Amino acid sequence: MTSGVATPGGGWRRADPPSTGTRGDQRRTRKGGRRGRDGDPTVEDAEFSSYYGRPIVKPATWKNPEVPLYLFLGGAAGVSSVIGALGEFTGRPVLTRAAHHTAAGGALASVVLLIVDLGRPMRFLHMLRVFKPTSPLSVGSYILSPFSALTVATAGLHVLELVPAVRALPVARWIPGVRKGAAVGAAVFGGPMTTYTAVLLANTATPSWHEPYEELPFLFAGSALAAGGGVSMALSPPAESGPSRKVALAGAAIELAAAHRVEHGHGLVSEPYHLGRAGRLLRAAKACTIGGAGLTLLAGRSRTAGVLAGALLATGSMLTRFGVFDAGMASARDPKYTVVPQRERLAARQAEAAELAGGEARSVTR
Repeated sequence: MTSGVATPGGGWRRADPPSTGTRGDQRRTRKGGRRGRDGDPTVEDAEFSSYYGRPIVKPATWKNPEVPLYLFLGGAAGVSSVIGALGEFTGRPVLTRAAHHTAAGGALASVVLLIVDLGRPMRFLHMLRVFKPTSPLSVGSYILSPFSALTVATAGLHVLELVPAVRALPVARWIPGVRKGAAVGAAVFGGPMTTYTAVLLANTATPSWHEPYEELPFLFAGSALAAGGGVSMALSPPAESGPSRKVALAGAAIELAAAHRVEHGHGLVSEPYHLGRAGRLLRAAKACTIGGAGLTLLAGRSRTAGVLAGALLATGSMLTRFGVFDAGMASARDPKYTVVPQRERLAARQAEAAELAGGEARSVTR
């Protein structure tokens, strides 16, 4: 039976349906929104998505594993060049030779990996046509190029000294001096080699790289110190590896402290460092770094401990670079790591503006 109401003239009409608010509210209700008891619509939790399923931030087009390996080898080579220069002036020939060969090998491999990532060798040469101080990639290219040349020259001079025919030449007495000069030049560029890649990552819009822009260079520097010190320690006898052990221990401490800050100091944006493949890699990296640091304390008395410690520290450094790379790529693919921090920053600015306006109003009333 249809319900109705009587009209003043004695007629009968159908009763109006109960009001459900504005037409906009009715449309939201029909689309699945819930209504509260006070008549206001209750909006369901937002789903973070984008048009056609595309991420809000375009993920970097860098290749895996070429780029993470480049990040690792470049840092290890930079620290090794500094250790080699120290060995030149402290009378440690085995340590010096091992560090210089490590630096040269890492530098050459970095150039090859960078060219592979770019796709064509000419693209690397085109990057050297213009120097842009505001571009970390341009600055990095001008760091990598002279660094590679100087480290290869230093390692090559070590090889020339071992050739009997060269040693018999009158110019052979100039080789040590030239090598020391090249070693100092390589060490000058070796320092920036350890951190410029962190600046490069932080300069992108990738949330989990951009947000920890202050800590990421410390993480990469500590990781490079642990790797460079560890490799040169493993390739040197305990009597000469004292500087390498100190560098490795300092690097391990810096790496662990900076990694903790990156993984826990930035709210939601730090979450990708704990999830999936990135989380597994970073947990393994911490285990290797801690184990390597512990064995380093014994490396002064045991060559075996030094070799194991160096291998663990280098492995931990490499896993750290892969973990950071994967975490950043994951944060770029998920829209929530872009949207939620933006909303939080907007809400904080609005609250600050409201508080400022309230303070001004109170001052006027007084």
